[in-house]
Amino acid sequence: MRGIILSGGSATRLRPCTKVTSKQLLPIYNRPMIYYPLNTLLKAGIKEILIIVAPERAGDYLNLLGSGKEFGAKFTYEIQDKPKGLAEAFIIGENFIDQENVTMILGDNIFEDDLSKEIKSFKGGGKIFAKEVPDPERFGIVEFDKNRKAISIEEKPVKPKSNYCVTGLYIYDNRVIKVAKDLKPSDRLEYEITDINKWYLEHGELEVAMVKGEWIDAGTFDSLLRAQNFAKEKMQGKMII
Repeated sequence: MRGIILSGGSATRLRPCTKVTSKQLLPIYNRPMIYYPLNTLLKAGIKEILIIVAPERAGDYLNLLGSGKEFGAKFTYEIQDKPKGLAEAFIIGENFIDQENVTMILGDNIFEDDLSKEIKSFKGGGKIFAKEVPDPERFGIVEFDKNRKAISIEEKPVKPKSNYCVTGLYIYDNRVIKVAKDLKPSDRLEYEITDINKWYLEHGELEVAMVKGEWIDAGTFDSLLRAQNFAKEKMQGKMII
């Protein structure tokens, strides 16, 4: 299993704080934000990790994280020139992924749950993680049948069919590279991760697991503040880095 942390983008919603640094390098209590998704991968035993960054911030990440030796891992870095959607990460990371399965986590996502068993037990297909939220129109949304089986996924629907959003942790087998390459840009001119999930769902190979603990997508000032307080109160004993 290889790991990817996607930490590109310009984070305009967090200006002026992100005018001189990357969102994922902002402090969340006593650690840089990227330490939290990195912690998720390392706890699952993933030692080879690709970190995808914006070109103007590449040096900052290298200075902070280095080769990965300090963390008992090996880090590789790639540039995402312009944010063209989450699915582009698998195209950028094609050579890194090689013939392995891959777990991708977004650099601004913080999970309370220890998802190590979910990652280690992965055999094939696709696996995503859902969480009930009060504002489903902001996310990719999973619709379930009465047996809690996923039957549809929509990206930021105007009329959501459920309150369960897809969180920023995705596990796929090696076919994800070809699936990503075959995608067409959406109306937003992005390669949507939702379209990858739809492909696996249509082939009957998408598993949706539930996130039981806290999950924070720290992309706004309000969620950033919530992440600060949550990290102080709940995450200190859950970090290995």
